[in-house]
Amino acid sequence: MKVHAIVTDLNTARQAVASGATVVQLRVKAPTAEVVERGHGFRELLAMFVVNDDVDAAIALGADGVHLGQGDEGAGAARAAGLLLGRSASTLDEALAADADYLGVGPIWETPSKRDADPAIGVGGLREICAAVEIPVVAIGGIDASNAGECIRAGAAGVAVIRAATDPGLRRAVDAALAAR
Repeated sequence: MKVHAIVTDLNTARQAVASGATVVQLRVKAPTAEVVERGHGFRELLAMFVVNDDVDAAIALGADGVHLGQGDEGAGAARAAGLLLGRSASTLDEALAADADYLGVGPIWETPSKRDADPAIGVGGLREICAAVEIPVVAIGGIDASNAGECIRAGAAGVAVIRAATDPGLRRAVDAALAAR
């Protein structure tokens, strides 16, 4: 889960994998049929494939997992289908209450990619959550190659990015921080 690229199309997903992404998350806010249509081809990528918010689309596309936000339904269906389950958390209480295989924690810093994001929790908030949970934590929010190492040093297993999804420097920064642990 080193580099979790959040993308809306197959071309960007291919570029992200070529740049070192180990997980590709399809994030399309649309009805299931449109998510499935846009998700064709993702399964063939040489990366773990996760669908955002839509368990039915994840199943239809043969995805490895689904990522659900705090208010999203479908955890039971995801578990029943054998999908890897990721959950979003922006507080310690949310992280501790999450029934998940991994957590997407943040935003760490302010981000222009998600206008309705919770307030930034900073590296200190990330460190607190990483120390309190036993499942992998993927940091998200305002992350790029210049600050990804801070997230890894705080205990994150990886970083999730939108704007930096195709930056090969991101994977190098994450790998260097992991090697220094």
